[in-house]
Amino acid sequence: MSLTDKADVSTFVDLTQHEIEALKTRFNLADAHTHQRQSASQERIVSRLPELWHESETKQQAHFERQFVDAFFRLHQQPTARAMDRTLLSYSASVSTMVAGMFLKQRGMSVQLVEPCFDNLVDLLRNMQVPLGPVDESVLHDKDAIYDRLVEAIDADAIYLVDPNNPTGFTLLAEKLEGFREVVRYCVDHDKVLVMDFCFASFALCDEGIGRVDIYKLLEESGVTYMVMEDTGKTWPIQDAKCAMITSSRDIQEEVYNLHTSVLLNVSPFVLNMVTQYIEDSIEDGFASVRDIIKTNGDAARAALDGTILEFQEPVVGTSVAWFRIKPEHLTATQLQAVLFDEEVYVLPGTFFYWNTKEKGERFVRLALAREPEVFAGAMERMRKVLERYAA
Repeated sequence: MSLTDKADVSTFVDLTQHEIEALKTRFNLADAHTHQRQSASQERIVSRLPELWHESETKQQAHFERQFVDAFFRLHQQPTARAMDRTLLSYSASVSTMVAGMFLKQRGMSVQLVEPCFDNLVDLLRNMQVPLGPVDESVLHDKDAIYDRLVEAIDADAIYLVDPNNPTGFTLLAEKLEGFREVVRYCVDHDKVLVMDFCFASFALCDEGIGRVDIYKLLEESGVTYMVMEDTGKTWPIQDAKCAMITSSRDIQEEVYNLHTSVLLNVSPFVLNMVTQYIEDSIEDGFASVRDIIKTNGDAARAALDGTILEFQEPVVGTSVAWFRIKPEHLTATQLQAVLFDEEVYVLPGTFFYWNTKEKGERFVRLALAREPEVFAGAMERMRKVLERYAA
């Protein structure tokens, strides 16, 4: 790409516009989608694609939906959700989020969304004209103080959290259900709707120190009104074929179902069949194919950028993104992102993640890790050379 072909990134209005431009760049470290190659066992799935296609033609849609939901919740160790039969499927997490936004709008509810987070959640809610305010992630950091901090911070009708959070890797579930239980208790006591985005939860499964517990059991037993979104889109290298889910509490299930059917009929049975094979493969290999790539590239990023102007921010859960703080106060994320872009390395500036206080985001950049290790190593070599300009 020549300099004359480069877009003026200062005109971009959201992170997705940055990610679209990054797709044209040699070293795309922007989007968190999976761009690595297949593992050996995944290659065997690819070789079976014609078979899976023809199988998808011969069996009913309901068969593939049941098969997918069963496999997904077995992988994620959610027996309660698996048994409830209240999960609705869509072809992207954005669609599930849109349905949640439609519910809030229809009820005339306001919502407070965690900050920082990926800004398409903000845009979807705003485009639905849902009254929106922030709740700082730090409110959730001390499990013993969560309840009181929420009392102080929340004045909306609903709370919208992302766990693990993108970009920080924070989770309420580091100590099993203790922190999450406090959020649920607050919502029940104060009659708040709880909206949870678990789209990065697969990475908790990759972390032996975190794992997953039966979240839906707590939700169901508490009586809280909730909507939970989950996704496969950030986990396996399947050319952006994916399935997202929304599961709601029994008291609003019919309303959410009616909204969902106004949006779509079904997810492709072939996509469901194929994604199910990847889920079963991860059950078989203990998530090694996902975990190993993330660990390899995460370690490479820390080693390559150690001693530079960037400081790695240790996550509670290691997800498929890395969050770095810019140490020099005079250098902003907007400036650094533009300099790296000139050298064909595309990272995301923190500004859009801090959607309510963009100045806070000027201190951070985010790197995506789900890449071929050889390509990622090249990106790190190029990136370090750029950062060395600031060594003085």
